[in-house]
Amino acid sequence: MPMRDSGVAADRPAGGAGPSERLLGTRTGRGAAAVLAGALPALAFPAPSLWWFAYVALVPWLLLVRSAGTGRRAAVDGWLGGLGFMLAVHHWLMPSLHVFIVVLAALLGLLWAPWGLLVARLLGGSPSVGRSLAAVVVVPSGWLMIELVRSWEGLGGPWGLLGASQWEVRPALRIASAGGVWLVSLLVVAVNTALTLLVAVPSARRAAAVALVACALCAGGVVAWAPQPREAGTVRVAVVQPGVVDGPGSVDRRFARGEELTRSLAGRGVDLVVWGESSVGVDLSHSPRTVSRLAALSRAVGADVLVNMDARRRDGGDRAGIFKSAVLVGADGPVGERYDKMRLVPFGEYVPARAVLGWATSVGKAAGEDRIRGEHPVVMDLPDADGLRVGPLVCFESAFPDMSRRLAGDGAQLLVAQSSTSTFQNSWAPAQHASLGALRAAETGRPMVHATLTGVSAVYGPGGEGVGAPLGTDVSGAEVYDVPLARGTTLYVRLGAWPVYAALAALAAFLGAAGVRMLRTPARVRPGRPARTAGGSPTRPGR
Repeated sequence: MPMRDSGVAADRPAGGAGPSERLLGTRTGRGAAAVLAGALPALAFPAPSLWWFAYVALVPWLLLVRSAGTGRRAAVDGWLGGLGFMLAVHHWLMPSLHVFIVVLAALLGLLWAPWGLLVARLLGGSPSVGRSLAAVVVVPSGWLMIELVRSWEGLGGPWGLLGASQWEVRPALRIASAGGVWLVSLLVVAVNTALTLLVAVPSARRAAAVALVACALCAGGVVAWAPQPREAGTVRVAVVQPGVVDGPGSVDRRFARGEELTRSLAGRGVDLVVWGESSVGVDLSHSPRTVSRLAALSRAVGADVLVNMDARRRDGGDRAGIFKSAVLVGADGPVGERYDKMRLVPFGEYVPARAVLGWATSVGKAAGEDRIRGEHPVVMDLPDADGLRVGPLVCFESAFPDMSRRLAGDGAQLLVAQSSTSTFQNSWAPAQHASLGALRAAETGRPMVHATLTGVSAVYGPGGEGVGAPLGTDVSGAEVYDVPLARGTTLYVRLGAWPVYAALAALAAFLGAAGVRMLRTPARVRPGRPARTAGGSPTRPGR
């Protein structure tokens, strides 16, 4: 059954279908167009980093879904577009997961099927002014629900949230300080929705223009008046990046390179030295020789060294297994509480439902053994650095806004993410990963150090601004950064993910209003078959 106020028939010019309409008229052509349209927003992320493109990248997809003649077609367009988006944003996983990445993208793409129905209902046909204005609120709210659901660790985590494409735009970072990356995503999708109306619906152009002006005013108001933390001195942090070390004995040789680079920092007055993820391949609690070497480095440099231990821990008791842990080592050995990574990478560090999906280990490079996850966040105190409090994160934990917010709320003055993307060295992944630090810094008002084994390593100030020059994937070296500190809290730290709740309220109001309209609209009565006379001709009404 055709959807009400949907379809292309009302908008098609006279003179027959053009080549593009003939192509979209086939299932294959329309499906391919949906996948391609869904993939376009990936260009806004690093490495292309065309941040401005995010504000128009959804328009082709929205136009396609808008033209769906049926609810089923709209859902399929949403699903295929979601598949294209997930493949494009995560294409660098292909060497590790092979064809399994297509299966995962197809499953996650299903999250966009209801969104396709929502878009077709609000933008299809010739929407009224009221429906057009509602679309600019409800369509972005639907998109945000997708981002919320797929942010669950078991579904891959919040990698590729649309708002994260704005990591180098200062006004967008200010907006993130008020509502997190969620508020930035809402703004980006709202602009795309308004532009779609402006392009495709002449009768709604005034409403679309009003919506664009409203977006600009709201964004400007947040940028101008959102409270920001105040400057509170600086801390001198060194990042040690040994670079690519492959082949037999790579763990020991990488450690030795880290030692060499750390010794070069002696006399430079650093307060903290940060090594990348998996920089230590042994359990420090059972390796006094390694502890002695790290403590000697701390004494030589005059600063604590934050390393990352990727090893099987023998003292785990009933939780024995491989942990990834951030460990602070001082002049006399390990200092304070160790932080065990809490959120693990699906398939990379554990296989969800291994009994069912364990076959993935034979197809790609999925984890042969599940890592053990930590139980709680940790804030580390550095007494030799004026009591500096450090909040450690490991690897893709920097993608989760709630984790850095929790650390800031617990008193962390400096956020540190230890990472290793060496498996994806020549892809978009290192730059994408490093860019997330800017969002986390802006959201929390706390500087962030993103330290990796092989690049990209980068440092961001409390507003998300870059500090110094990043260390690229072709660098093996150590760099010192004067990192500005701040006091005070951002609105995001105080209020949390309030844009998500606002989006839920908008969707609930829309669905509630739609339900009321359905109840008030009398059901259409289908006429029965006309009765026939003995002579075989239909009877005439009223005779």
